[in-house]
Amino acid sequence: MRSLTTLLLLLAFCAQAQKYTVEKGSIIFFSDATLEDITAENKKVASLFNSATGAIAFSVPIVEFQFEKSLMQEHFNEKYMESDKFPKATFQGTLTNFNMGVTGEQVVKAAGKLTLHGVTKDVGIQGTFQIKDGKVIMNSKFMIRLEDYQVAIPQLMWQNIAEEVEVSLTFIYKAQ
Repeated sequence: MRSLTTLLLLLAFCAQAQKYTVEKGSIIFFSDATLEDITAENKKVASLFNSATGAIAFSVPIVEFQFEKSLMQEHFNEKYMESDKFPKATFQGTLTNFNMGVTGEQVVKAAGKLTLHGVTKDVGIQGTFQIKDGKVIMNSKFMIRLEDYQVAIPQLMWQNIAEEVEVSLTFIYKAQ
């Protein structure tokens, strides 16, 4: 009976250790346009990762992107992202090609649904995965076409805002 109790406790611990929450996360977007480059960072991301199934999800509050200039931040939220109507961006999918037993950097792919500006698209995002000091570290860099998510660029601003923006993310997860 005692060994059965020990086995059940060990199984419960292992099942719990398969779920991770983001301890520290950052999403940066970069717009490389003719007249100016625009960069903003958001450190208020939430994310979950289940190493048993590969399920991964994250949520990004749009208003938390921080810009160098406050006017850029105001225009971003009011004119482009309409953050009052579309307060967050989300991703829900599955991570593949990772091995929890490997400590070095691994190239992985996440496939799922990205929702931005009220539009949901199927996406495949390549990145890296690493286990270091008991934490899971994920990094990715990918492009988003604003037109795909119905983010309109006024004709007057076409030289200030790129049609595609580069998105970089870094998530450091800890076991729940």
